[in-house]
Amino acid sequence: MSHTLSVLVENESGVLIRIAGLFSRRGFNIESLAVGISEKQNCSRVTMVVPGDADIIAQLIKQLYKLIHVLRVDDNDPYQDTVERELMLLRVNSNIIAEPEILRIVNVYKAKIVDFKTDFVLIETSGNSGKMIGIKERLEAYGLNKISCTGRVAVSRTLDPEFSVLNAKN
Repeated sequence: MSHTLSVLVENESGVLIRIAGLFSRRGFNIESLAVGISEKQNCSRVTMVVPGDADIIAQLIKQLYKLIHVLRVDDNDPYQDTVERELMLLRVNSNIIAEPEILRIVNVYKAKIVDFKTDFVLIETSGNSGKMIGIKERLEAYGLNKISCTGRVAVSRTLDPEFSVLNAKN
């Protein structure tokens, strides 16, 4: 089973390489990785999808907390209180015959066409992993000649006890 770990880190050089090194030394694969700004000034959020059972993930979390500049680690549960999304760009071969069917698939998956040329269509979509797999599989029949996908990002639906309206104003 895969787990989505959300790691709040200080913006310091080398933090990401230390996290990746920790996983590499222990022989764990990172299936997905996304890094970006967070709600805290001078901090970033590293979101990783990591395979493993609950015991392995608990050990990885303990090891992450030992790293300098790691402030908080959350194991997000997508079935309870977390919203997870990815972004995917797909370049699909196109011709006059295939265009109506490609446009229908784009509409069904609530995707967007971001570029349209005579020989290809560039499609943007975002959503959960299931949606990403679904649209990819449907468009493969028309010739996917390039895919670029972000790592998964996740946000808990529950209010963080460290965050309050008063803290937001300060």
